[in-house]
Amino acid sequence: MAGSTLEELKQIVLDFDMDKAEAVAKQAIAEGADPLECARALTDGIREIGDKFGTGELFLPDLVCASEVVKNALPPIISEIEKQGKERKTLGKVIIGTVFGDIHSIGKSMVATLLFAAGFEVIDLGINVKSEDFLGAVREHEPDILAMSALLTTTMMEQKNVIEGLKKEHLRDRVKVIVGGSPINQEFADSVGADGSAPEGVKVARKLLNKSDKGGG
Repeated sequence: MAGSTLEELKQIVLDFDMDKAEAVAKQAIAEGADPLECARALTDGIREIGDKFGTGELFLPDLVCASEVVKNALPPIISEIEKQGKERKTLGKVIIGTVFGDIHSIGKSMVATLLFAAGFEVIDLGINVKSEDFLGAVREHEPDILAMSALLTTTMMEQKNVIEGLKKEHLRDRVKVIVGGSPINQEFADSVGADGSAPEGVKVARKLLNKSDKGGG
């Protein structure tokens, strides 16, 4: 029974079925499914969506919708993981936030959800994050990746300010930096000294950490 529910968990992602997400996740847990396997089923679904997005078969609104399905399904799964004291194997640690002066959260939240579902530990600093707060979080948490979002052309350069701050604090060599947001492309990322841009955050994160895009998280 648990196997079919795990398949259903994957399918709700592929069907963009936000209404059933939480209920199916709760059902899977109630039937005794391993919560880590539940997370893996969601990961499989979002990976398939990501592949179709990468080939142009699906578009950004589809990716946003799928990430919302995952976001709705995760709470009961995470709760059960914590309840059982299970250790979730992670691909790496990511700090993410929207830069100072920018209060947009949709893109950042989507990438954070996708990264978590794919197997990364994610520390979300929220929106309107000051440069010194990014730097402080890097010092405190020692992440593998720092991901910054800027949805406005007027706040794009805040990403550069943070990168310059990392250099001054001798932290730049300790962390990979991904910049993202609607005005951001790889050319901009290169110009500010970032390691990558994030139209496909999970794929970029895996590549930077030399993780295979295949297999579970």
